[in-house]
Amino acid sequence: MNPTPLTYLDGETLISTVLPPIRFVVDKLLPQGLHILAGAPKVGKSWLALWLCLCVAKGEPVWNFPTLRGGVLYLCLEDSYSRIQNRLLDITDNAPADLCFATVSEKLHSGLEEQIEGFLGAHPDTALVVIDTLQRIRAVGNEANPYASDYRDLGVLKELADRNRIAILLIHHLRKLNDEDPMNMISGTTGISGATDTNLVLKKGKRSGSAATLYCTGRDIEYQELALEFDQDAHVWKLVSSGESTEEEQDKILASLSAFLAERRKFTGTATELAEALEPYCREKMRPNVLMKYLLRRQEELSRMGIALQNRRTRDRRELALTRACDSNDGSDGKNDMEPVPDLLSQPSQLSRSHAVSSNERRANK
Repeated sequence: MNPTPLTYLDGETLISTVLPPIRFVVDKLLPQGLHILAGAPKVGKSWLALWLCLCVAKGEPVWNFPTLRGGVLYLCLEDSYSRIQNRLLDITDNAPADLCFATVSEKLHSGLEEQIEGFLGAHPDTALVVIDTLQRIRAVGNEANPYASDYRDLGVLKELADRNRIAILLIHHLRKLNDEDPMNMISGTTGISGATDTNLVLKKGKRSGSAATLYCTGRDIEYQELALEFDQDAHVWKLVSSGESTEEEQDKILASLSAFLAERRKFTGTATELAEALEPYCREKMRPNVLMKYLLRRQEELSRMGIALQNRRTRDRRELALTRACDSNDGSDGKNDMEPVPDLLSQPSQLSRSHAVSSNERRANK
């Protein structure tokens, strides 16, 4: 039997293609993918998870981080509905219908994946699934290679999260032994922390105290340490300090670009030409390659501002094309000046043609 052809992108095509931005459920904290929230028993992980679920379902910020409002499924596998109800009443006067709870589920490799897929099919706006706890969904086994077992189990959940572009948050425990690096305290082998996209560790300074630190690291977020304090009356973890300014400051580059396009409406040129054009607006020089990478990574913000971006290569140079969305149909027979980017990752045949054409053009130009 012939193997399925390998789907691939060459570097030139990849760097020139405008891909869908990473979807953040909680900005700068919880992107799409698989994540772990670990802490010692009874440290307050479940209180934090429940409040986070409520914030996402209501579209309210988590501390100073904006959220993407969406449906939430919370698998409270160590609780009863009565306990969940009491906790909800402690932290809110009302809970939205988009926040759903289950106290019983199947285990991994025995129907859990199908149960979650079924829920997502019935609730397509779901953005977050929380599983409390990881151990409750794992079958008891006698694995000869625990690392491979950990990585395989979490790999199933990561593939599910990536395929549906949702965030799955697993509540987990810490080892009893202390470590200078909190991430090394996550229970299990490094296959667990290695398979996840983001690791969050909630660690108290004193067991009897109310202060704790949330250590955050991941593939798509910057490392940060959030100083928290548990409000015994509100039953919510409050942010004391994030190590950064909590004042909302409009991004200088995006603000400059918005002002620039308000006057120019459209721009087509190299990153060097764009950097020079923006200099009077931001009052500082920008490195063209840094500017280009920055804009490609901030497509979601650009879209919210009504700015369309295309990165394309002509025969002799690479160009950035920017236009305000409201101006894309002005006098061009109803056609958008910027054609939609094809989904190269899902079209292997198109990939092959694209690769062949670009290769032939390069040979012809030599």
